[in-house]
Amino acid sequence: MKIVSTEKAPAAIGPYSQAIISGNFVFTSGQIPINPSTGKLINENIEMQARQVLENVKAILEAAGSGLEKVIKTTVFIKDMGDFQTINAVYGEYFKQPYPARSCVEVARLPKDVGIEMEVIAEI
Repeated sequence: MKIVSTEKAPAAIGPYSQAIISGNFVFTSGQIPINPSTGKLINENIEMQARQVLENVKAILEAAGSGLEKVIKTTVFIKDMGDFQTINAVYGEYFKQPYPARSCVEVARLPKDVGIEMEVIAEI
């Protein structure tokens, strides 16, 4: 295993790594909409939150020697399924065909009361 760490994504705020490389795969931890430059939470609206989450995921993947085009599975946790359409539109800007497999679930609560969290598995 190899730990992945980059200053271009929020630092881990607990006993976990931003991502782990195992074999030919990178597994990211869940990313929430924190701007890594300021350390501040992006919470204006769900579209901005989704963009920040995807930028954080992208930065971690790049630090691992991968990229969004190599993502094979995403798991998206959202606070309100009513936001799905907006999140899906932003998601579609970042991922192109062949699209990764995806699970999307509504949850009762996320860290810092954000509206979205995402984790991915990608090839190296």
